[in-house]
Amino acid sequence: MFAHYVVAHRRWVIATWLLLAVVLAPQARRLGNQLEVTASVRGSEATAVDRAMMERFGSPFAKYAVLVAAGLPSPDTPAGKAVLRQLVATVDTIGGVMATLSYRSANDSIFAPAGGGTFVVVGLDERRGSPDIIVPRLRGATAPLGAVLGRSYPGATLRWTGSAPINFDIRVASANEGRHAEASVLPVTLVLLLLAFGALVAAILPIVAASLAILVALGTAVLINHVWPLSIVLANIASMIGLGVGIDYALLTVGRFREARASGDDVTEAAVAASRHAGSTITLSGAAVCIGFGALLLVPLNELQSVGVGGILVVSSSVLMAVTLLPALLATLGDRVERGRVPWISADGNPMSEWWRAWARQVVARPVLVLMVSAVPLGALAWQARRLNPELPRGNWLPRGIESGLAMGDLIRMHRGGVVNTVRVLVELPPTLSLFDSAGWAAAQRLTAAIAADPRVARVASVTTAFPAARTPPQALALLPSGAQRTLMSRDWRATVIEATPRDSLDFNALTVLARDLRRMDAAAVAGAAGVHVRVGGLPALNADYVDAINSRFIEVVSLVIILTLVALMIGFRSVLIPVKAMALNLLSVVAAYGAVVLVFQDGHGARFVGLDRPLGGVFATIPILVFCVVFGLSMDYEVFLVARIAEARRTMGEHEAVVEGMARTGGIITSAAAIMIAVFAAFTLGQFQFIKVLGFALAVAVFLDATIVRMAVGPALFVLAGRWNWWPGGTAAAGQHTVEADHG
Repeated sequence: MFAHYVVAHRRWVIATWLLLAVVLAPQARRLGNQLEVTASVRGSEATAVDRAMMERFGSPFAKYAVLVAAGLPSPDTPAGKAVLRQLVATVDTIGGVMATLSYRSANDSIFAPAGGGTFVVVGLDERRGSPDIIVPRLRGATAPLGAVLGRSYPGATLRWTGSAPINFDIRVASANEGRHAEASVLPVTLVLLLLAFGALVAAILPIVAASLAILVALGTAVLINHVWPLSIVLANIASMIGLGVGIDYALLTVGRFREARASGDDVTEAAVAASRHAGSTITLSGAAVCIGFGALLLVPLNELQSVGVGGILVVSSSVLMAVTLLPALLATLGDRVERGRVPWISADGNPMSEWWRAWARQVVARPVLVLMVSAVPLGALAWQARRLNPELPRGNWLPRGIESGLAMGDLIRMHRGGVVNTVRVLVELPPTLSLFDSAGWAAAQRLTAAIAADPRVARVASVTTAFPAARTPPQALALLPSGAQRTLMSRDWRATVIEATPRDSLDFNALTVLARDLRRMDAAAVAGAAGVHVRVGGLPALNADYVDAINSRFIEVVSLVIILTLVALMIGFRSVLIPVKAMALNLLSVVAAYGAVVLVFQDGHGARFVGLDRPLGGVFATIPILVFCVVFGLSMDYEVFLVARIAEARRTMGEHEAVVEGMARTGGIITSAAAIMIAVFAAFTLGQFQFIKVLGFALAVAVFLDATIVRMAVGPALFVLAGRWNWWPGGTAAAGQHTVEADHG
């Protein structure tokens, strides 16, 4: 009934989608200015420390960025002092800046590196704008001054870095690379669709449907952002998945329409058949993909939750396009869908169908042999997955050329790289003590000394280091300037912060270990006072919280995806064995993809082919959970396509004949769809952002393995071996007019 309604009211369906596109297009264009670019971990300890610094301390440096001035004279020289005065005066006028800390205000040698140059710590007021707004404002204000200074000091640069600028630059670079990848893959996609359909109009329709699905998803995401703040990473995922899935589903719908026309159906009947037959398959497949993305909403990270929202939106839009807009367009176009025919491609649009039929007969005849041979490469790759290292890569993994990364390089050359990675240890005294008590003061001194003694810490700053005398009475705290008081201790004097600047030699992972070790410290024992405890913040601590948030939910997410997908397939196919087999094969695809990532990105085998000059060592904490959720859903596409066609053929054929027919009918579609999806994902490996590179590679490998070895060899072989038990308990008696024995003869 639904298919008939769509085709009968095709003009209204087309008009509705056009109206929706017109309404949402302006929203989609505002995406970059609306979605967040900073990372956050909901309820994390690092976030709690930042909140305490803002609320209990009133610190102007709870959130801060660092302005790095390289190629300029040292601030302890007259010329350097004049330059620094200009820098600070410029920064102080920027909206959203609460305070500055520099050689001019602190007279601390840390701000005067031996080789020249300096840096300014700039406190940010997020109440006057999020970092997404403030970071461009900071850069816009200092760029003209940098140009002026460059005339007097050739080679001078003013660059911003710190947690907010780094997050901002990563998200912007990621979005830019995503747009570049989309632009580069569209011509390849069109060629692959031409090979699949042999006609220009038929090839363009899936691209139009996928592009419109992406637009609708992005526009809707901007509307959702008004009530649920989302991350800009959503744009990349929506585009990547939208192109792949949207074209996949459209390919199936257009293919069924042309197949029905070739069988003698008129245009209306063919459009109805396409909506009805392809629609049920696409809806079940889309539900499986959405389950994978929906599970990401359980992880308390704004980035992964945004990926989940983006995935659900673009997959849902793609499904609706395939079952409504495309049948309506096909019914309207009729045989004009065959215009622009490529003469050397067969008119049925499936030139490889006989090849697939021949291969299917080999699988049916020798399922055990096929299974054994196919399992070798998959097993070898899956075995490597045991070495997967979900940590940050060694060295500088930031995208090349981003300002915050260049500024970090400037700081490292000044031997001040640890400034950005300062660890904040928030010390909370029991109700019986305060910093104005001798016991409370002594407790703060002991903790400061213990942290300073850590060989990984270059220097510490606290209330107890603010005075030159080792035994300054705590009452001297009243002599501290108000700005220093708000930075170092709470308004009630019962909490203080110890800022530990790590050594430059520590990489990202070592910094995370330092933050974890400080959290494990027995604060009461070290301080010599019962009831003292610490909380640790700063960028390294946020990284630790980020990883912990993923690890704490990984098993829960995996279990939920498997269970819900299993239930969906059981309902869809009224079978137990088919869903269980699909789960096992999906897991095999995911684990094999992990193994490929280990070989290329961790070990460096063939790394130069993906633009790397050395192995990474680690592959980012989010890669395993993201690849699992995305691949698990996408892998289900091809399983659903194949099994649905086998089930359809089984109405009039025997078990083995149905397998052959199902493979012959879907082999070309699955191959074409997979080739397009691989091209989309592979395009994302060409950029400089290593995270996107690893993700694109893992998804491309997983789809390749799944669409070739798994769905066209391992899966059908298992299908043949299981025979009628595939359909238990829903259809063991519905094998058609042929017996299993008749299939052989």
